[in-house]
Amino acid sequence: MAKESMKAREVKRQKLVKKFAEKRARLIAEGDYEGLQKLPKNASPVRLHNRCSLTGRPKGFMRQFGLSRITFREMTHKGLIPGVKKASW
Repeated sequence: MAKESMKAREVKRQKLVKKFAEKRARLIAEGDYEGLQKLPKNASPVRLHNRCSLTGRPKGFMRQFGLSRITFREMTHKGLIPGVKKASW
């Protein structure tokens, strides 16, 4: 499980990206790269990293569900994710 500080940092980045999204798009459209430089570093969407919404695990992330592969597997076995079942043939 990820440290709480890592999860909090990622949430903070997401808020900053959302806050500056409009301004960023406007500056890019105008070609004002000096204005872009003045924005906070963490306002860039490139700096975001996908993490599991429950555990904060950064690797093995499944975009469709927002979970890591391990959490996804556990929840699937318990029947907590609707429409997903274990494959058998």
